Amino acid sequence: MEPQKISETNNSFSNNTNKSGIASKPIILLVIGFFIFSFGYGLGRGNINFYQNFERENLSQVSKGLPKNLNYAEVEQLYDLLRTRYDGQLNESKLIEGLKQGLVSAADDRYTQYMNPKEAKEFEEDLNGTFSGIGASLVLDSNKMVMIETPLAGYPAEKAGLKARDVIIEVNGESAVDFSVSEAVEKIRGEAGTKVKLKVLRDNKEQLDFEITRETITIPGVESKILDGNIGYMQVSRFDSSTGQLAQEAARKFKDARVRGVILDLRNNPGGDVDAAVVVPSIWLPKGKTVLQEKRNGVTIKTYESEGIESLKGIPTVVLINEGSASASEIVAGALKDNNVATLLGEKTFGKGSVQTKEGLPDGGALKVTIARWYTPNGKNVDKEGIEPDKKVSLSIEDVRSGIDPQKDAAVELLKK
Repeated sequence: MEPQKISETNNSFSNNTNKSGIASKPIILLVIGFFIFSFGYGLGRGNINFYQNFERENLSQVSKGLPKNLNYAEVEQLYDLLRTRYDGQLNESKLIEGLKQGLVSAADDRYTQYMNPKEAKEFEEDLNGTFSGIGASLVLDSNKMVMIETPLAGYPAEKAGLKARDVIIEVNGESAVDFSVSEAVEKIRGEAGTKVKLKVLRDNKEQLDFEITRETITIPGVESKILDGNIGYMQVSRFDSSTGQLAQEAARKFKDARVRGVILDLRNNPGGDVDAAVVVPSIWLPKGKTVLQEKRNGVTIKTYESEGIESLKGIPTVVLINEGSASASEIVAGALKDNNVATLLGEKTFGKGSVQTKEGLPDGGALKVTIARWYTPNGKNVDKEGIEPDKKVSLSIEDVRSGIDPQKDAAVELLKK
């Protein structure tokens, strides 16, 4: 679940597919991957279900039918042909880089990604939640186009009116059709105070232009306040090691104030650490309630249960969700919904039902790899489907630009009844 992080970052990163006719011999892709796939391949810094300490025994399963070691004879043959026939200068390190990228991309999973040392370092830096850009999480869509997964709450992308699932077709007048996520990130990010122009395709029919001023993006994990009418409002923007503690502190303040209801805002939250995603619903749930199940090859490998914090047990709660709510956000929304302790309001969530971990490599690079699928307490895997709200309320681009929030307003009214 997506480790979370965030930014003009990636969360789903399958690479561009081979557009020549050689895909019939997948092994050949390993060497020529450098030339065929976009450079960089996405930075792997987005909403993933992130495990630093995933039980090693759960990773011991191997894909059926694969040999312990690959036969590289065809790869060597292709390399010899390329080395002796290519009219140009080849670079050994780039060839090896392409080999690694092509190998991982053959998994055909947008969330499984090889990161070179530079990208792995940027990944770690982004976990701190600070960068300079427009504040948007990027992924590749089913057509291998760069898409807005989440415009981060309160930052330039959201303020300008960008929405989840907007497909980026131009950056500063340059076509983005063949961009990898990392290329898009590199071009969209920039010094705070400078501008970037984006053209996006919305709902596969409407082209929209945006000029957005970059800012230094510092993402607080949890913000809270008490609204008029004595309603507690908690916005969780990401799930990291501090989220659980910050959410509990906010909940204690709500309890001490004897709030009449609580709004938990998970909109445009791309996800993060699964442990934090278990702590947050525990604020409402008694000990031992199912929060999620993880399955590998269809077999349940772990069931996560609530910790029984119960600070807000029995207090009417509305959870705000939208298409930018992904991964760990969907875990929390699903757990509260299936355990009948909250009403979901807003729009359908993104739909990310897989779990990733990051494995370091000797050269400083890393492999971000899907290791399991997660299911809500009622047994639903949300991948590509998302979670529907109990009460649907839309938020238009005009609303955003006008500074009004009909979803939040509707939640307040619901809790006042």
